Amino acid sequence: MTTNTHVKMVGPVIRGVDGELADAVIEAIEADNPGSDVTVEDAGGYIRIGVPQRCRLSRASLEDALGRSFELSELEPSLSAFAGRIKVTDDEMLWYLERQD
Repeated sequence: MTTNTHVKMVGPVIRGVDGELADAVIEAIEADNPGSDVTVEDAGGYIRIGVPQRCRLSRASLEDALGRSFELSELEPSLSAFAGRIKVTDDEMLWYLERQD
């Protein structure tokens, strides 16, 4: 019998040229997902940020990390992809899995 222990990660993929924004997104995701392991894969052209099962990014945390006001819609041009499903409101982005295998 084989047990699948692979943890499914969800979260944004930020363009690598947007380093300041990517750093702020990482900082904000770490703040918004306490107790979760946040992984960061810097592949040069892109930066993949992952959290197991559910990843929350709030506007407030991102503004704190950037030190200025920021509409979440401003993130979209730098968001080259993402893992999981996404729900977006004015105050947060939430990546999640529809089901758990």
